Amino acid sequence: MRRWFSVAGLSGVLVVAGVPVAAAAQTVPLAPTRASGQTVTPAFEGWYRNADGTFSLSFGYFNRNGEEILDIPIGPTNRIEPGGPDGGQPTRFMPRRHWGVFAVKVPADFDRKVTWTIVVRGETFSIPGSLDPLWEIDALEGEAGSGNTPPVLRFEPDGPAGAGPGGITAGPRTAAVGQPLALDVWAEDDGAARTSVASGGRPNAPVTLTWFKHQGPGEVTFADATPAVDRTDGKATTTATFSAPGDYILRVRANDASGVSGAGHAQCCWSNGFMKVRVTG
Repeated sequence: MRRWFSVAGLSGVLVVAGVPVAAAAQTVPLAPTRASGQTVTPAFEGWYRNADGTFSLSFGYFNRNGEEILDIPIGPTNRIEPGGPDGGQPTRFMPRRHWGVFAVKVPADFDRKVTWTIVVRGETFSIPGSLDPLWEIDALEGEAGSGNTPPVLRFEPDGPAGAGPGGITAGPRTAAVGQPLALDVWAEDDGAARTSVASGGRPNAPVTLTWFKHQGPGEVTFADATPAVDRTDGKATTTATFSAPGDYILRVRANDASGVSGAGHAQCCWSNGFMKVRVTG
């Protein structure tokens, strides 16, 4: 069974066995939350323009479980097409809705679709992303009304910077199983959200960070998954410890002062940073 979801607040067309069963504007009903045993579906958030003329297609996911964390390795059951199967998507899926978890960059002349497919518990879920004008988002430009832009992330104090769902990628770093790896990140924000009544800004609130395991074969334990950002230089530090050798990607999400919890649909208000780590035995 293949189900197509076009997710914007979980509204869209549901297709079972190739037959449409719901209108595009109809809301897909949500089942009661259960702790475990549920599926996870990919979500297309929209696309945005990059300064170099390329475009980025932003994707997230909805893990219907209230507690269960799902791990789905890259391959036939977790693939990006074309160009995949690894298109930068996560292999670890935390409970509930997660917005703008990664972005696929496409060239300026791109005229096809990028499809993310997840197979879980015997069901196949696919979401296509395209450059349809109706799905353009202001992920990097100033938010209408407030001019709010997403935080800027760096992995070196004067290193390359990134913002938005595609963010910045660094590494690979090297680590050993069971040995803590120091993780430093620098975050800064324009501060527009602090005074934006429309976005629920909180005066003097700093950028907040959250670390996740994004890809990798083993468990990752963070000494502090939400390290505080120093208000003087914007630096935040934690450590990650790995349970098994292999290649990992860690993701750090930076939220501005808008108060949007877990990123959310306000595309202006968060950025991702990705750290590649190669762990030896």
